Amino acid sequence: MKSEKDVVGNKTEPMVLYEDKDVLIIDKPYGWLTHEDGHSLESPIVVKWFCQKYPSAVGVGEAGYSPKGQELNRSGVVHRLDRETSGVLVLAKNQEAYEHLKQQFKDRQVYKEYRAFVYGRMNDRWGTINRPIGRSAKDSRRRSAERGSKGVRREAITDFERIGMGEYEDESFSYVKLIPKTGRTHQLRVHLRAIDRPIVKDSLYAEHKISGSNNLKMDRLALHAHVLEIQLPNGSRERYIAPVPQDFEEAAERIAE
Repeated sequence: MKSEKDVVGNKTEPMVLYEDKDVLIIDKPYGWLTHEDGHSLESPIVVKWFCQKYPSAVGVGEAGYSPKGQELNRSGVVHRLDRETSGVLVLAKNQEAYEHLKQQFKDRQVYKEYRAFVYGRMNDRWGTINRPIGRSAKDSRRRSAERGSKGVRREAITDFERIGMGEYEDESFSYVKLIPKTGRTHQLRVHLRAIDRPIVKDSLYAEHKISGSNNLKMDRLALHAHVLEIQLPNGSRERYIAPVPQDFEEAAERIAE
């Protein structure tokens, strides 16, 4: 089975959703790293693409380092999406804009909405997953919201709404809207694993499901950052939408039949 490290990103470039002198808001393709991580050498990287387009933005933000102490280029990065997650991503073109945007994420003033497909039936139409997240005791790459997690367990809250539910080739799946109230690493993936409804094709948190499933014919992590609402440096609060990908539309039709 391929791990996330083995997946080479697709060649589709990010789509610009909005741009002004302070910010660039894009629809990040799945398979693209938000910023370099020190080991995924073949994956396309948003920051590299961003810096080529806007050389004046090089160095904006805060320095980042790999676990081995290697300095990583994180120019413009206000928040991040996992490599296999597609959708809305905000980049800052200057330090003042970075500070303005970063503070909103810190103060939980940013509205984020995701779409995902999960294994199994989500019997509750609406709900909240309120489970603190620590580190997995079994795998250093993973986080955990289950018993036995180690280290500091940080508050993590996710609201969900079931959009659809059905069968495909005699296997149950659900289509859900996810609204994270906190911003922990892998939060949505960890929370859905914790309630035994992991995200389809999640090689890190649904490895026990993938090999025995039809995976809704998805060939990627079924997680998309659909909506982001934030106050721009110019003072206006705006909402940006990354269209639901075609493979999501097709998967939704499969369980609606």
